[in-house]
Amino acid sequence: MFAYYLELAVRSLRRSPGLTALMMLAIAFGVAASMTMYSVFRGISADPIPWKSSQLFVPQIDVWGPGHRDNGEPPIALTYTDAMALMRQHRALRQSAITSFFRSVRPPRFSENDSLIDARGYAVYSEFFPMLDVPFHYGTGWSADDDAGRTPVVVISDHFNQEMFGGGNSVGKSITIDTHDYRVVGVVRYWNPQPDFFSALQFRLEAPDFFLPFQFLMANHAFMGFKCQKGIDLAFTATLLSPDCPWISYMAELDTPAAVQTYRQYLDAYTSEQQKMGRFTWSPNNRLRDVPAFLDYRHVVPSNTELSLLVAQGLLVVCLLNTVGLLLAKFLRRGVEIAVRRALGASRASIYAQFLTEAGLIGAGGGMLGLLLTVIGVLSIGAVMPAQLAALARLDPSLLLLTLLLAVTATLLAAVYPAYRASQVPPALQLKAQ
Repeated sequence: MFAYYLELAVRSLRRSPGLTALMMLAIAFGVAASMTMYSVFRGISADPIPWKSSQLFVPQIDVWGPGHRDNGEPPIALTYTDAMALMRQHRALRQSAITSFFRSVRPPRFSENDSLIDARGYAVYSEFFPMLDVPFHYGTGWSADDDAGRTPVVVISDHFNQEMFGGGNSVGKSITIDTHDYRVVGVVRYWNPQPDFFSALQFRLEAPDFFLPFQFLMANHAFMGFKCQKGIDLAFTATLLSPDCPWISYMAELDTPAAVQTYRQYLDAYTSEQQKMGRFTWSPNNRLRDVPAFLDYRHVVPSNTELSLLVAQGLLVVCLLNTVGLLLAKFLRRGVEIAVRRALGASRASIYAQFLTEAGLIGAGGGMLGLLLTVIGVLSIGAVMPAQLAALARLDPSLLLLTLLLAVTATLLAAVYPAYRASQVPPALQLKAQ
């Protein structure tokens, strides 16, 4: 029976090619606009570390008190005092204080005519690498002894290794960052999670260039020019050490619900102790969120991206409403055909199924055209959106399949009412009028 309905649908579409093309175009534009923006939204809102995000937590400690809270929330960063206390007491499976910074790097065989290379890196602890499953091409991260001994070691990225040493195994080589020489202990494969959920929560086109030991940088006064959230200039080391200035990102790995609960109790106990010592005059107001919850709390997905997705979906709705009108006109214009089929014994359900089949065929045609427009849209999204966001839009089989399914499903939904009206055409009146 379906084959018969399909044959009738093809004949009907051939009788009115202009109207058929118009409906397919409307569906294709609506679906392509919606799926193009969805591809961007999907890339931006995706979990940056899905296999482990529920085990990675960001602790927050209220060091400013009720007068400086934002909707009751503590600062998102930790002070040096608190970060170092949490590192020393080590109550998580793995943990690391983290901060990002830019530095000038002197390339090998540097001469007076050469320019320094601007590079971006992170100051971390040794547990950062296994905690975030950072993939290594050569070597490994440094050890806890290197942290404690403030050893000048560095882990560099694959692309930075290529830029500095021409690629290959560069473990053991030396690299000069600012005024310090560092020994390379590891080369990281391409690793650029979006956003950098462990630090600044920013979307970046380029992967980080290097990772340096946090304690070595502190000991050598390598941090400068920061500003804490309270607006205090952190140009001097003494200010970096201020117990009122949160500037350090922090991440802890907690592998079980019991460990999470224990860590929450530990944070409250720690701040209660600080309160007793006179540092705080308010009750503990801590937070401990896993990565998805923290990204949601920080509203990492740009609001204009969400708005663009809504606008694109609105365009799809408008296109479908136009398709409803065109289908209604097309179906009801065939009253005589419907009456003859009903007079020959076709039920209303058969008429309904026939027209839904025709709508499905239109949806499939619109979907195929929509696939082409979606590919063009995704490849061109960089012309209207920031490059770091546009780079997250990906064409993959799931997106293309979803595009086709959306086109067919949306067209079938648009055809529900027109097909129903067509199935209700009274055959006697139609035949008598002829």
